[in-house]
Amino acid sequence: MSTIQKSTLDPAETDPKAELPPEEFVLQLREMLARLPKPAVATAPAALRRRLAHVDPNFVQASINAAGSTPEVQSVLGLTEAEMRQETDLSNRWTAVADMARTLLKEILAANTVRRQRIGLAALQTYAICRQLARDDRHATRLTAHLAEMKRLNKFGRARRRPAESEPEPLPQQKQ
Repeated sequence: MSTIQKSTLDPAETDPKAELPPEEFVLQLREMLARLPKPAVATAPAALRRRLAHVDPNFVQASINAAGSTPEVQSVLGLTEAEMRQETDLSNRWTAVADMARTLLKEILAANTVRRQRIGLAALQTYAICRQLARDDRHATRLTAHLAEMKRLNKFGRARRRPAESEPEPLPQQKQ
C-alpha cells in the first residue's frame, strides 16, 4: 500500500483565494510597499508643496495644452507635453490604488473589531459559567481565585462608584 503524503506547501500557494494568517499578510504588504514607485519630490518649499497637489484639474489640463503649443515652454519646463500627460494619467490611476488601500484598512479594522467582540463575549460567558459552577463545592476550590480576579477586572455589570462630593472650600475674602 502507498501512503499519501500531505503537501508541505502553504495553503496560500495552492489556493490563491485562501485566507492568509496575519504574519503572512504583513509580509506581503511589506513586499508591496518595497515595490511602491516613489516619484521625486517637487522642488518647491514645503508650505507650497502641500498646496500643489490640489491645483484645479482643469487648470492642469490647460497648462498641458499651453506647454504643447510651443517648444520653448517645454524646454524651460524640462517636460514635454507627453510627459505631463503621462504623469497626470499615472496620478489618476494611482487614486484607484489609494481607494483600495483605504477599503482594505477599513475591512481589516472591521474584521478585527468582530474578533475582539467574539472573544469579549466568550470571556463574559466564561465568567457567567464559572460563577454558576462555583456554587458547587466540587468546582469552587478551583474557580474561587479565578473568579476573584475576573470580578476585580470586570468592567461590565459593576456600578461605578462616584467619589463623595465634599463641600467646596469658601474663597478667601478679598480686602477692598
